[in-house]
This record gives sequence, C-alpha cells and structure tokens, in this order.
Amino acid sequence: MDYNPYSPIWNKYRPVILKLMSAAEQEPQQYKLYGHEFKAMGQKVKSGYSFVLEAANGKAVNNIKGSIIAHDLLQILQQSTKAMQLMKEATYELSLDKNFLLKVVRKTPIAPTASEESN
Repeated sequence: MDYNPYSPIWNKYRPVILKLMSAAEQEPQQYKLYGHEFKAMGQKVKSGYSFVLEAANGKAVNNIKGSIIAHDLLQILQQSTKAMQLMKEATYELSLDKNFLLKVVRKTPIAPTASEESN
C-alpha cells in the first residue's frame, strides 16, 4: 500500500496527536478534526471515515487492513520518535468517530520496568 492519501492530514495533526497521547496517561483525550479535510482528499469511503486503531510497540494490535485512514495514521506515528517511545510504554487506542472526533485512550502499560516495580 504505497498510496497514502491521508498522510498529509495526519502529518499536520501529528503534534496535537502526540500531545493527546502524552496527556492520555491521566485520562482519555479527544480532539475535534475537520471532516472537510478528509473529504477533500477525494477518497470515496463506503464504510465512512471512522476507525479504531490499537497500537503498541509501533504496530497495530488490531486489524486495520480495511482502513486506509488508520493505516496512514499508524505510518505517521511510526515516523515519530516520541510516538514510538509512548507506544513502547503502553498500548494506545486511537479512534475516529463519524463526527470526526479523534479519541486517544492509553490502555494498560505493556510491562513495568524494574525501577517501577521497586516502588
């Protein structure tokens, strides 16, 4: 899949998404995106633009093969050192609903480090 029509949008929002991922340690985060930006990419999406992406260690935990939007988001996150570090610490669920509300939830940490276990 070399064609990544949504990468420019995700790249634009990357700083916001990284901030949401960091803040999600305290509580789930959400951010309203602009639907017209996605629609302007010219992709006809039968299933709508909504998706759920669960990512850990820089990879999708769930199946995102049917969602180009989720695939492009994961690719942008993989290019970010900060996002890769966060995904090493915990599993993140990033979802976009039909109203273009992006939600970021930090799930249970993957494994505590030795320093955290000694507390």
